[in-house]
Amino acid sequence: MAIVKPFSAIRPAASVAKQVAALPYDVYNRKEACDIVSRNPLSFLAIDRAETQFEDSVDTYDPRVYQKASELLHERIQDGIFVTDSEQCYYIYEQTMNQRTQTGIVACCSIDDYASGVIRRHENTRAEKEADRIHHVDACNAQTGPIFLAYRSSSTINEIILDEKRSLPIYDFLSDDEVRHTVWKISNPDNIHRLEAAFQEIPHTYIADGHHRAASAVHVGFDRRAAHPDYTGQEEFNYFLSVLFPDDELFILPYNRVVKDLGGFTTEQFLSILCKKFLVTAKSKAVVPSHKGSFGMFLNNQWYQLDLLPQFFSNDPIMGLDVSLLNEHILSPVLKIRDLRTDKRIDFIGGIRGTKELERRCHIDMKVAFSMYPTSIQELFAVADSGKLMPPKSTWFEPKLRSGLFIHSIQ
Repeated sequence: MAIVKPFSAIRPAASVAKQVAALPYDVYNRKEACDIVSRNPLSFLAIDRAETQFEDSVDTYDPRVYQKASELLHERIQDGIFVTDSEQCYYIYEQTMNQRTQTGIVACCSIDDYASGVIRRHENTRAEKEADRIHHVDACNAQTGPIFLAYRSSSTINEIILDEKRSLPIYDFLSDDEVRHTVWKISNPDNIHRLEAAFQEIPHTYIADGHHRAASAVHVGFDRRAAHPDYTGQEEFNYFLSVLFPDDELFILPYNRVVKDLGGFTTEQFLSILCKKFLVTAKSKAVVPSHKGSFGMFLNNQWYQLDLLPQFFSNDPIMGLDVSLLNEHILSPVLKIRDLRTDKRIDFIGGIRGTKELERRCHIDMKVAFSMYPTSIQELFAVADSGKLMPPKSTWFEPKLRSGLFIHSIQ
């Protein structure tokens, strides 16, 4: 049973929503974030990445950075850039990209559901990345970046969404990357009750993107419980900001790989080794795999299609993933990449950048690139349901949720 509750959002005034809305904080490096904020001071990156307000000599994780984030947030609330809804609501957040639409419910989820496994995960988190967002949430007394959750589609929830979308949206704008963002507020008490009850019929939700944000929000929530032993469970710190999408609307792009060298092999030796497990076919244009067990490879200005031979497939939820098949049959045994998290010889390229980016990297600093067939949402569910974890960089969701459109106060 999933607890998914309405909340009183802090959100931008409609006139500035487009300027405020920003891609997630971890999409950019410091220089990129600074460039965006210098061009658009209202960008939520000014708060999410408050080091943009300091000289480079100030460390990204300096305590002054988190204090500045808090100051900026509260200044913008006082200035009317952000408004606070007086009633507890759900919100519908619809994104349209390349004529494809996904429609989610913005709400708050329970830290107890996270701890008990009602909210299921498929990825490990890193302590240093958690610590950054813990300090940010703590200083701001708010969760500023929503966690991207998925659930198995519900006809009841779909009906409520269709009903509510007959009203006028509170936001409707096209971002600079050509994604349309449309938001409706659900304040009708009957539909609020129906939504809450419908989510209680869903046994599990799944973190699609935002594992570090979720872990950090939960950490702060349990810290605040410890500091307030008389807590009732209804305080806002017991919940974290989320957007929940039905599985049948989600689109996962591949997470492609590039490697600096061939592990000591010549091109001819490397291709000869691959032929033992793959059908290797030279291609005249970039290869975008069309089925599981198929990989594109760019090497020495030549594209190849690699089709894994049937005897090397696996039915295991982890080992059967295409990212695992590549690891098991090429990256680890041939290219000698043992740890995807720490090996400096490998890099990962989000599928949104396409095969041209793979070619570019091979012309600049890499030797070989692999284009992947994307992990499916059902594979993600199967891994999470088995209690296992995916290899690093297994999924790339598009479009990305925008930060700054919804803020959840935990005071």
